[in-house]
Amino acid sequence: MVRRFVSFLFLFLIVAVLWQCARRGSPSGGPKDITPPTLTKTEPDSMTTNFKASRIRLYFDEFIKLKDIQEQLIVSPPLKYQPDITPQGGASKYVEIKFKDTLHENTTYTLNFGQSIQDNNEGNPSSFLTYVFSTGDYIDSLALTGAVKDAFKKKADEFISVMLYKIDTAYTDSTIFKKPPNYITNTLDSAVIFRLKNLKEGQYKLFALKDEAKNNIFDQNVDKIAFLQDTITLPTDSTYVLTLFKEVPNYSMSVPSLVAKNRIIFGYYGDASGVDIKPLTVLPDTVKTKILKEKNKDTLNFWFTPYEMDSIVFTATNEKLKVIDTFTVKSRKVGVDSLQLRPNQNGTLNFSDPFFIAANTPITAIDSTLFFMTDQDSLAVNFKTELDTVENKIDIDFTIEPNQSYQIDLLPGAISDLFGQSNDTISYYLSTGSYADYGNLRFNITGGDYPLIIQLTDEKGALKREIIATEPKVFEFNHLEPSKYLVRVIFDANGNGKWDTGNFLKKQQPEKISYYPDIIEVRANWEMEQTFILPE
Repeated sequence: MVRRFVSFLFLFLIVAVLWQCARRGSPSGGPKDITPPTLTKTEPDSMTTNFKASRIRLYFDEFIKLKDIQEQLIVSPPLKYQPDITPQGGASKYVEIKFKDTLHENTTYTLNFGQSIQDNNEGNPSSFLTYVFSTGDYIDSLALTGAVKDAFKKKADEFISVMLYKIDTAYTDSTIFKKPPNYITNTLDSAVIFRLKNLKEGQYKLFALKDEAKNNIFDQNVDKIAFLQDTITLPTDSTYVLTLFKEVPNYSMSVPSLVAKNRIIFGYYGDASGVDIKPLTVLPDTVKTKILKEKNKDTLNFWFTPYEMDSIVFTATNEKLKVIDTFTVKSRKVGVDSLQLRPNQNGTLNFSDPFFIAANTPITAIDSTLFFMTDQDSLAVNFKTELDTVENKIDIDFTIEPNQSYQIDLLPGAISDLFGQSNDTISYYLSTGSYADYGNLRFNITGGDYPLIIQLTDEKGALKREIIATEPKVFEFNHLEPSKYLVRVIFDANGNGKWDTGNFLKKQQPEKISYYPDIIEVRANWEMEQTFILPE
């Protein structure tokens, strides 16, 4: 027994000693490597003139890896074919670029690697690494600097392409839609500053693109664009600011599709207001139809009562542009959209937002005698109902009191749609807090030409409140949920009550927007007043 105890104690002591040794001997790893890889040699040398090589190599002092090289590498002037870049997917101490193009004569080329070259272990980027060569006798040395901002958002997008087109006999306003520029660079990460280097003297047009396809040409349907109205003459000491915006695309109607037995969708680009969609196919007398725009989408829904069909031929007529499209929609096996109701607020009721019930199918009638509303004491609440056939919703208007609860009951048949469907019994439960749970914000705005549109947004730019102002006054945003907000002011030059974007071919810049410089934190039971001096 004693011997067993001594053996156990001896084994325990050995394990303890080994554990302590292991702890003392564990490496700490040392300080984290934060040093980017260093370029040690290039073949041929950067800044080479009379360049004849078909490939270049860049050597580094440590193993590197490539990240997003196809997106990050900017070659100026752009190449027709993307060069072969190796190695990809593994670590190496060099990068090799093989050209597929025949390089232009007497041209200075710049390869900007962005942050694509990183050390293999920690991913530290070798930022703004460039390689320059010339196929002629000298390196062009002029430069152009500036900044990019977004016309609508407070913060500009990342990786904006900045382009220079040389004005010659081949240049027209449509060139940017068809051909890459003579020179190109890009902004990196959150930086909005750009610098075009190694430029040749001459006259140029300056653009910026959020180039979604990364093909160095402007696609109006998806890309944002910025343009400078004036011609730039190099050399110049001027600094330029480009304002990026998304155009309203030119009108076009997409091929429609049967998505349910009772719904065909017509997608479109541009402005489809006033477009008339009509079936050329003779529909049975029993078929009812309704066209509604889908909220927040460039889609028109053609609703119809289902029937046995092979196909329907439609025309979509844009009277303003004198454009008529003809489409054939064939039958296929799909389900049917049934009536669904969605209130715009659930649970806590906002003091400043009206309450409504939206539907997914076309509402054709409401029976207000089948709507009932009571408060927390089961007392009847006075309210009004109104059917909005354009927005396809039922507005319920009543006085919202603090510290109150409401119950809205809909009996069967209160709401009916185009297909004869109606609701079952539904109850919505809403409540309000105290005024002390919210904050109030007042804004004094000086400067600027009226009318103005004052908008309150969240930190991501989503609209929360809006005031359309025709004259100076104190602008109040009351009963705000405690949160952080941004304030932007739209200079509504044409007085149409909304922000208007720009158009390159029409030489039209977007309406100006100014953001209050600070984030505003609204707290519960607080009154806050701020002054915003608008820039000239």
